[in-house]
Amino acid sequence: MESLATVMAALDNKKREAPNGEDYWMARDIQTILGYDRWENLQAVILKARTACSGSGVNPDYHFLDTTKVIRAGKGAKLERGDCYLTRYACYLIAMNGDSTKAEVATAQTYFAVQTRRQEISDREKRIALRDRVRKGYKILHGTARGAGVTRFGLFNDAGYRGLYGMGLAEIKQRKNIPAKEDLLDCAGRAELANEFRVTQTQQKLERERIQGESAAIHPHRIVGGEVREAIKRIGGTMPENLPKEEPIKKLIADQKKQAKKLQSPGLDLPLSNEG
Repeated sequence: MESLATVMAALDNKKREAPNGEDYWMARDIQTILGYDRWENLQAVILKARTACSGSGVNPDYHFLDTTKVIRAGKGAKLERGDCYLTRYACYLIAMNGDSTKAEVATAQTYFAVQTRRQEISDREKRIALRDRVRKGYKILHGTARGAGVTRFGLFNDAGYRGLYGMGLAEIKQRKNIPAKEDLLDCAGRAELANEFRVTQTQQKLERERIQGESAAIHPHRIVGGEVREAIKRIGGTMPENLPKEEPIKKLIADQKKQAKKLQSPGLDLPLSNEG
């Protein structure tokens, strides 16, 4: 039987990277690593994992992508062989639905649980950093807008939202079920924080064209927001008003502070982190 370190090293070695930077694995690559001699047996586990994925409200088509490859058999014959692209989450579900009596499967459960947790921490930290950049961008934009003569910043900001979302701030919050007192962008995920581009481009336009007057400044804010919206459409992205709200940034920051305090407390186990 292979050692746990060997299984983990093998899973790391078979990891691939998609063009968007996301890790993925091929089912055939991890079949023997998980201790399955026959492809049909792993297929049965993949089916269970897909069902579990769907049952949790997650679209399995994103995490499990069936494919076929042509291989050469004896005497030059060509055969089609099934395979499946798997995200990290898909691999985790496969491990959790696999034969737990196999040491390889038990090791894979730990491996993908750790990898998934590390990715969650990384995504959270990136989101906090991006939100901070957007906040700073807004400060610069408001300074430039004030210099252009803007005094009604609620109206000015709403114009940008109407351009990007196709509706005003109050309507956006209602659609996303965000409380009126909650900051929209504090509940935005990384994709929705593309608002940063709208903010920076509006600020540069006001400055570059030396726009003066409140009405004259409000109009380009809406225009720039509309241009960003059209760009999202052209590349087939999800419209920002259709992106789900996420956990408020302030809660993520509070959780970070709690983790920092735990690290400073003697006698406590270290939590999972990006450092290993």
